[in-house]
Amino acid sequence: MTEPSNISTPEPTEVDEQNALNLQHLVEDSILKAHPYGEEHCRNCLYYLDTDGDFSYCWQPKIRILVSQDWWCQWWEEQDS
Repeated sequence: MTEPSNISTPEPTEVDEQNALNLQHLVEDSILKAHPYGEEHCRNCLYYLDTDGDFSYCWQPKIRILVSQDWWCQWWEEQDS
């Protein structure tokens, strides 16, 4: 099966480039890392919304993005027991 020739290859738009820049600043400002810091990782953080999911929404007021369960940031906070 071949693709129709009238579909163009997607290209990032100005809004995509702005979003990428904003997210890069967020990563730099929050010390967001793609690996845990010792036993601290998003999966066991107070702000990780769905602890059963591999990815979930982080509702920490300075982050508020989708994160991986194994990531970590400077605002990690222990879950209430």
